[in-house]
Amino acid sequence: MRRGWILPGAFAAVLGAALASRGSVAQTAPAPSHVAPGAGIPGPLARVTWSNQVVRLLQKSCQNCHHDGGIAPFPLVQYQDAWEHRTQIQIVTSSGRMPPWKADAACSSFEGNPSLSDSELKTIDRWIASGSPEGDPRDLPPPMVFENGWAAGTPDVVLSMAKPFLPDFAAGDVYRCFVLPTGISEQKYLRAVEVAPGNRSMVHHVLVFADTTNATAGKDGADGQPGYPCFGGPGFGNVSPLGAWVPGIRPAALPDGIGIDLPGDAALVMQVHYSARTGGVAPDVTRLGLSFSKVPVQKRLLTLPLVNQTFRLPAGQSNIPVSASFTNLLQPVHILGIAPHMHLLGRTMSVTATMGSAPACLVNVPDWDFRWQGPYYYTTPVALPFGSRLDLTAVYDNSLSNPNNPNTPPKDVRWGENTSDEMCLCYLMFTLDYENLSRAPGLAATTLETFAPFWDEPFKIQEPRPAP
Repeated sequence: MRRGWILPGAFAAVLGAALASRGSVAQTAPAPSHVAPGAGIPGPLARVTWSNQVVRLLQKSCQNCHHDGGIAPFPLVQYQDAWEHRTQIQIVTSSGRMPPWKADAACSSFEGNPSLSDSELKTIDRWIASGSPEGDPRDLPPPMVFENGWAAGTPDVVLSMAKPFLPDFAAGDVYRCFVLPTGISEQKYLRAVEVAPGNRSMVHHVLVFADTTNATAGKDGADGQPGYPCFGGPGFGNVSPLGAWVPGIRPAALPDGIGIDLPGDAALVMQVHYSARTGGVAPDVTRLGLSFSKVPVQKRLLTLPLVNQTFRLPAGQSNIPVSASFTNLLQPVHILGIAPHMHLLGRTMSVTATMGSAPACLVNVPDWDFRWQGPYYYTTPVALPFGSRLDLTAVYDNSLSNPNNPNTPPKDVRWGENTSDEMCLCYLMFTLDYENLSRAPGLAATTLETFAPFWDEPFKIQEPRPAP
């Protein structure tokens, strides 16, 4: 299960490096007294059954989505579920289509990678080849329990969509933004931002943004339906996500001393991606839980957008490279998480950090899929010293051979938030090593105001250029 904190910057799907954004948590009961004979034995002599091995693999890698009420189109919780879909399980796992994890494990170590190892894939193959037996029910592990409560603890404030929203899937997936006034007039630090999807069978992912300029005034409900349409972002500038939810993320609060800055009088905007692929349609009321920091905050969770807004993707061309760089970190930092973002023409994206002579890989997505984007959280935060260089390289396909191309025939594409536009963007969630927001008697605080806000510069200096 993916665990994370919610930070300003998850995305995936949707964007976010400390993430608290799942309202359904899988828990297990105490271990059974009966131990499965041969369970976990990878050798060829082990008899593979559903009860002693296969169900454990599906709990680890599949059931967070494949359970009743989950985003997947069918459950894989009971033996009968797996029996009915056994051939499909083998096909999608052996091809790498499932479970959906797009970050290359050879690049960096991330929390919650559900990918199946070669030995685990062979276990599934042996189960299928032997007739997919159920085995002894006494060998079953404790079942996963999916709860709809607040997994990161009872929030201090719960915000909800004003009215249920019923998506119209006639044209495919729906991206809808909902404005949630907080009623909080003073600045606060958050230790958790948790999203509780109302209809998990339709909600693919959720991103949370803060509107500090009243830019969304009048948008919500302007077309007669709750919320307003949005695709690439919330529609009010290049803002980093405050939080995110994707299926399988296990929420947790930020460590003591780190907080998410929530400006006073800000409205929160939830961008909800509703998936048409499950086949069901029902009203949704997604909620948002905010938990305030209970101890003094010493460091803010910040987001650096590594971005190129000036590219042009010529119509009909494939394998189009686009790059972005941040050439000089002005302070030492620790990177907690990273969230690549492109639209439908994106094919690959990688980000490296050069701290000396050799670049280090921060993230590599060799097979981009807009439907399965999200934030990735490092097993160990990555330390970047003063002067480090960040480089992003992305590749796009704007040809007819790209089945996801939204334009027929293809047309020149530039930066934008519409479905037919593109983005080249990666959020890096970090803390400043030298930041200390707490004040000691007789000592001046070390605050962000002491430093130039270098993390805001990419969006300030890279304005879209007019078409040539």
